Amino acid sequence: MSSAPNRGPLSFLLKENIVAGPGFNRWLVPPASIAIHLCIGSVYAWSVFNPALTRQLGVVSPAADDWSLTSVVWIFSVAIVFLGLAAAFAGKWLEKVGPRMVGTVAAFCWGGGFLIGSAGIASHQLWLVYLGYGALGGCGLGLGYVSPVSTLLRWFPDRRGMATGMAIMGFGGGAMIAAPVKGWLLSIYAKAPEYLGTREAIDTVIEGGRVFAQTANGMVEVVIASASQAAALPGGGEAGVYVVGTGDTGASSTFLTLGIVYFIVMIIASFSYRVPAEGWKPEGWEPKPAASGLITKNHVHIDQALKTPQFWQLWVMLCFNVTAGIGVIGVAKTMMSEIYGTTMPLIVTAAFASTYVLMISVFNMVGRFFWASTSDFIGRKNTYHAFFILGTILYLSIPYFATAGAANPSMFYLIGFYVATMIIFSMYGGGFATIPAYLADMFGTMHVGGIHGRLLTAWSTAGVLGPLAITSLRQMSVNNAITDLAAKVDAQAFETAFGAPVSQLDALVSAKTVTIAKLMEIAPQGIVDPTPSLYNTTMYCMAGLLVVAFFANLLIRPVGSHHHHPETGAAPSPAE
Repeated sequence: MSSAPNRGPLSFLLKENIVAGPGFNRWLVPPASIAIHLCIGSVYAWSVFNPALTRQLGVVSPAADDWSLTSVVWIFSVAIVFLGLAAAFAGKWLEKVGPRMVGTVAAFCWGGGFLIGSAGIASHQLWLVYLGYGALGGCGLGLGYVSPVSTLLRWFPDRRGMATGMAIMGFGGGAMIAAPVKGWLLSIYAKAPEYLGTREAIDTVIEGGRVFAQTANGMVEVVIASASQAAALPGGGEAGVYVVGTGDTGASSTFLTLGIVYFIVMIIASFSYRVPAEGWKPEGWEPKPAASGLITKNHVHIDQALKTPQFWQLWVMLCFNVTAGIGVIGVAKTMMSEIYGTTMPLIVTAAFASTYVLMISVFNMVGRFFWASTSDFIGRKNTYHAFFILGTILYLSIPYFATAGAANPSMFYLIGFYVATMIIFSMYGGGFATIPAYLADMFGTMHVGGIHGRLLTAWSTAGVLGPLAITSLRQMSVNNAITDLAAKVDAQAFETAFGAPVSQLDALVSAKTVTIAKLMEIAPQGIVDPTPSLYNTTMYCMAGLLVVAFFANLLIRPVGSHHHHPETGAAPSPAE
C-alpha cells in the first residue's frame, strides 16, 4: 500500500501529505521561500565576524593564541563548498520527499551549525567552527537553497523566472539585513577585558613573543591597546594594558542567538510549503512554445541530465559567471579606495565607501528579481546572452575607468566605474536566479530540483577558483610593477631608502620592506603610479571567461528526445 509511509512520525513532512487542495492561493508559497533564503543568505555577511574571531581572547587587540585572519576567512569557503556538495547529493532526495522535509532538515543544519560554532568559539576550538558553520551549516545552505526551487517552478509555470527570482532574491538580500544585525548583536554581547593601567604604569615582560604583567594574582598574559583600539570597546576605553581572556567579543553569544532565530524562522517557513496537485496549472493558462524552441513539455531524469551536453554547457555558464562576479566583488571596494580615495578625497570618503558596499548588496538582490523576471519575456538564452555580451564590455571598461580616473580625476570616470560595477553585481545575482528556470525549460520540472542541486557544484568550484584567480593575478601584477619601478629608480637612492642594493629586491619585497608606494616616493619625476592598473589583468581574464560562457550559451540546443523520461508519455516536440 502506498499509504504505508504516511503513518510514520514524520509523515506530515512528506510531499504526498502537503498537496494543496482546490482553491489554494499559490502566492502563499513565495514568502516561505524568501524567508528561508533571507536566513541562509546571511552567509554573505560572514566578514562581519572576522574582526571578532581574530581577537576573541585579546578582545581589544589580538592575543598570541588568537586565530589568524587566514585561518578564519576559509570558514566561508568551506561553507560554500559544502553548499554545492549538499545540493548535489540531496537532489534526488528532494524530489522524493518534497520541500517541507528538506527545508526542515536545512533548518536543523543551518541553525545547528551556528550552535556548534558558538561552542567552538566559547571553547576556542577552531575545528568546531569549521565543523559547525562550515560543514554542517554549509549543508544547511545547500538544502535550504534548493528546497523551494522545483516547488515554485511547478506553482508558477507561467512565470518561472519571476518565481525563482523572488526566492533567490532573498539570498542576495540576506547579507544586507544580516550585516547590521550581526554588528548590533556583537556590540550588545561584547564585554571589555580587565584594564590594568597605562602602558607606562604597568611593568611588562616578553617571553616567547607573549606579553605578561605582574598582578596581585601573579603573572598574567596581557595585550597592549592603542587609543583607537580601546575606543572601539563597549562604552569606550583607555589606551593601555588589558588582561587576556577576561573579556568577550560577543561572537559566541551572537552565534547562539542567530542559530536559534534562524532555526525558528526556517521551521515556520518550511511548514508553510505546499505542492500543487498532479496536473495542476493556473486557471486559464495554457503553455505556449517559446520562440527559441528550448522550452520542452517533456522531462529528463536527474541521472540522465548529466549525460547531456546541455547540462555541462549550463554548468560552465554558471561557473564562469560566478567566478567573474566574485572577481569584481573581491576587488571593487579596494579599487574604489585606492584609485579614487586619494585623487577625489572630498567625494570618496569613508561614508561613500560604506554606501558603495551597501549598494553592492542592493544591486545583487534586485538583479536577481529583475533579470529572472525579464527572462520570462525575452527568454532564458537571450538573458544569458545579455549577461555575457554586456558583462564582457563592462569588465573591459573597468581598467579604462580606473586608469583614466587616476590620471585625470573626474566625476565622469567615477560615475562610469560605479555604474559598470553595479550592473555587473546585478548580473552576478541574476545568473543565480535565472538558472533554475533555464533548467526547467531544458529538462522539464519533474527532476529540476535535483538537477539544479547538481548544477550548484559550479558555484562551489567558482567559490574556490574566483578568490584563487584574483589573488594570484593581482600578486603577479604587483610583482611586475615593483620590478619595473625598481629598474627605473636610481640605484643609490634605492640603497639609501631601503638599506640594501637592488639585487636584494626579492628579499625586500618578501619582508614587505619594499612596496609600490615606497618606490613611488623615490621614483623619478613623471613616473606614473602603477597601482590603478594592478587589476587590469584580472578584469581582462574575467572578460575572457565570459566570452567562453557566451559560446557555451550560443551553442545550446534542445535536449534530444532519447534523453526524455519514459514516464512522461509525451511525444517529442518538433524542435527536438
